[in-house]
Amino acid sequence: MPDRFPTTAAVSRRSVLLGGAAALGAVTVGSSSFADSRLARAAATRGAGRAKLGPYFNMGVASGDPVADGVVLWTRLAPDPDAENGLGGMPEDKVVPVEWQIATDEQFTQIVQDGTVDAVSASAHSVHIEAEGLDAGTEYFYRFRAEGNYSPVGRTRTAPAPGTMGELTMCFASCAHWEHGFFAAYRRMAEDQPGLILHLGDYQYEYEKNHGEPPEGGGFVRDHPDKETTSLALYRQRHGLYKTDLDLQAAHAVAPWVVVFDDHEVENNWAGDVPEDGSQTPGDDFLPRRKAAFQAYYENMPLRSAAKPSGSDMQLYRRFSWGGLATFHMLDTRQYRDDQCEDSSCDPDDPDRTITGSQQEQWLLDGFNNSSARWDVLGQQVFFARRDNKPGDGEELNMDAWDGYTASRDRIASAMSNSKVRNGVVLTGDVHRHWAAEVKEDHSNPDSKNVGVELVTTSITSTGDGDPDATNKDVLEENPHIKYYKNLRGYVRTTFTETELRADFRTLDKVSVEDGAASTDATFLVSDGDPTLKPA
Repeated sequence: MPDRFPTTAAVSRRSVLLGGAAALGAVTVGSSSFADSRLARAAATRGAGRAKLGPYFNMGVASGDPVADGVVLWTRLAPDPDAENGLGGMPEDKVVPVEWQIATDEQFTQIVQDGTVDAVSASAHSVHIEAEGLDAGTEYFYRFRAEGNYSPVGRTRTAPAPGTMGELTMCFASCAHWEHGFFAAYRRMAEDQPGLILHLGDYQYEYEKNHGEPPEGGGFVRDHPDKETTSLALYRQRHGLYKTDLDLQAAHAVAPWVVVFDDHEVENNWAGDVPEDGSQTPGDDFLPRRKAAFQAYYENMPLRSAAKPSGSDMQLYRRFSWGGLATFHMLDTRQYRDDQCEDSSCDPDDPDRTITGSQQEQWLLDGFNNSSARWDVLGQQVFFARRDNKPGDGEELNMDAWDGYTASRDRIASAMSNSKVRNGVVLTGDVHRHWAAEVKEDHSNPDSKNVGVELVTTSITSTGDGDPDATNKDVLEENPHIKYYKNLRGYVRTTFTETELRADFRTLDKVSVEDGAASTDATFLVSDGDPTLKPA
């Protein structure tokens, strides 16, 4: 195919002239050094941890939703990413042709696909390329150009061919609050060189400036605009601000992402068409806000066109296969749920209550019944296993989690045991702490059999530095199926093979400083056919 971009040497000369973060667009990388090389250059010009890359590509690049023959490529043109009108500093009436290339080498001497697409203001000048016809299980590099300006180079990969086993390193994360800390956890994740990254929600926070109590450790360490996000312009502005973070950009550029939202992408604790303030009439003021939030979310994520919102609705639950090794069932536990029992008069054990909606639940059960994967993985938002937070008599359950929708949970847990699922794994975010639990077929009976495991990631930054000495001993003793707890920030790194799942709970010493160091606080192993957590 013709190379409409300049040669690698030309890009390198331009990068040298521009200096700083612009050099990322021509960094020489390899399968073992991509993140390290890119991050070293970024670290040299971090400043406040925000990118400045020429007039257009200040929000970086991303890829996502990989399948065996394709992947989504994303960027958004933004001279001023957090401009108040939400358009990233782009003129409202401007149409910009954006060229893209995919190559098998980082120098772009072996280009396999290229093309041009228009970036328009109706989609905040975002670009979604759904590349097809690629080879399965293959590493690719990609880049963009607009009006002579070059993007950073991203690395991505396609899923393996159906039936392929092999090995997958996958990291997952949740809950990144700009004001509560620096995003070093994303950089540490990039340094792990994962083949896939899952984000389980709360990618950004909607709150006004300095909302609530200052977080643990360093307090509010970064500022964002004063207003709570309620309009399309404000949601776009907030996403634009987050995407300027170099550590987040590095994680997006190192591997394809699969994303789902939780509540803060819209509003804290929303449920279906009911806002956080459940005293409002459902839908009166909330659905226009949900519509705006969904549109901004789509514009700023590497999602396929099937997820493009239709008004205030967005089809986000979906399924991806990683060869025969793993199937990822990505759930939406916000858009279809009944209101939380803490916000309305209801019984969490009511068999008609749902957190997924009946259609999504049936879709999931059908996936279980037709599974041929070694590992069936639920990528979802809130604590799945029962967690009683009150030691001794009585109980204290979180109505915003699956404990508020017990019939939904029990049907899904039972299906893990009574279907073609070989190994069930639940991945969870939301709670700003690391946890690990064994999933029971019947959570009301502590002696019922294990049907899977749950791995809960702490936050990227939300609630601040944390307390490394907190043990939560009473809660662990009250819930013997829960095996681990840690109150530090970080993420979870998993390694899937035919015979074993390894989960490394990665923690940062501090997020109130830019360059927090990461270490593995605990490791658990899950053997094929044995849904128990074994400390490594």
